[in-house]
Amino acid sequence: MIRCLTPRQQELVDLAGRLADSFAERAAGHDRDNTFPVENYDDLRAAGFLRLTVPTELGGQGASLDELLPVLDRLAMGDGATALAYAIHVSPLGQWASVWRHTRNPRLADLLRQAGEDKLVWASITSEPGMRNDLTDARTTAVKVDGGFRLTGRKAYATNSSVATHCSTSARWEDAEGGPRVLLCRIALDAPGVTIHRTWDTMGMRGTRSDDVEYADVFVADEDVVHSLPVGHLDARVLETVWSWAMGAFAAVYTGIAAGALDWTTRQLTGRGKGEDPLVQDTVGECEILVETCRALYQRHAAEVSSRRLFDLGVQEGIARCALVKYVASNNAPLVLRRLVDVLGGASYARALPFERMWRDAQAGTFMPMSNPAARKIIGASALGVRTAPVIDFDETGHDSRAKA
Repeated sequence: MIRCLTPRQQELVDLAGRLADSFAERAAGHDRDNTFPVENYDDLRAAGFLRLTVPTELGGQGASLDELLPVLDRLAMGDGATALAYAIHVSPLGQWASVWRHTRNPRLADLLRQAGEDKLVWASITSEPGMRNDLTDARTTAVKVDGGFRLTGRKAYATNSSVATHCSTSARWEDAEGGPRVLLCRIALDAPGVTIHRTWDTMGMRGTRSDDVEYADVFVADEDVVHSLPVGHLDARVLETVWSWAMGAFAAVYTGIAAGALDWTTRQLTGRGKGEDPLVQDTVGECEILVETCRALYQRHAAEVSSRRLFDLGVQEGIARCALVKYVASNNAPLVLRRLVDVLGGASYARALPFERMWRDAQAGTFMPMSNPAARKIIGASALGVRTAPVIDFDETGHDSRAKA
């Protein structure tokens, strides 16, 4: 369907569309060879998109969440893997920009200014094998030393690690006063003790090169521990940054994959003269409804985040609403691809055509954080008025927050 965008959104989406068309031409090769699309990042940098969410005062384009999400959607129509990797860079910058705007923290300003000068590419590396990636705990250990901590552990699904200069990561400080804490830290990926293991060989999203990252006694200075919270707690600052931006970004990417498959399929069917077929009309109509449902939900989500109304609802309810927008998109996307098979036929199965890559890429959404079971649990518990974990609220969040029963 024709999108209803503001002039600013349309300008950014048009630019994203030109990039996406180039990415689409390269996507099959990177998918086949399991390689990271470095040239796509060169194009993103040249277009100013690597600094899209950096405040204008610090050298960026100052894009808000409601301007970012349609861009991710359009990029994913060309190549879902590039769009997802890019989201892992541009979403954290947007998170910190939103915090900087009301704190004016000088260290955040320095980091964002580096990004505004295209000197920094980010990755978010928190996932660990066998542990739910909800930022309430970690297996990576942090040991206190003079001036900081030493981190040891191994992370998985390190999307963007092929090109990132820095990352955010998590670790458990067992001996903290008042009980164990989760530390959220900044690390330079060329720091001593950081090793990237080339483990990525998956069914889909191959171009993200989401390899493993190992920390072997990596030093993190005290000032690079950007946040901490008691283990097992839901934290307001994590809601304000990670959940509110990342879940919307993931939703937009998977919506874009579905929209790209729908656009490609309709062009194929129209070219075959199938537009008058009632089955084709019914199927395309249903898929349009599924895609536009995702877009309506992520647009509502962006409005709630930008207005900060989301944060007035309570931490658990806020996280549940973030989980909802990602859940709907990541489940609707493979449903769209499956329904289109009925009218596309054997072309959906051909490796020489882009549909089957889009189908494989779409499968990754349901187990990315929040996974389907985790999302349903917190959404259901919130609807039932059941507390899933103790809450650290906005007036308590920070390094001085204390564990609750």
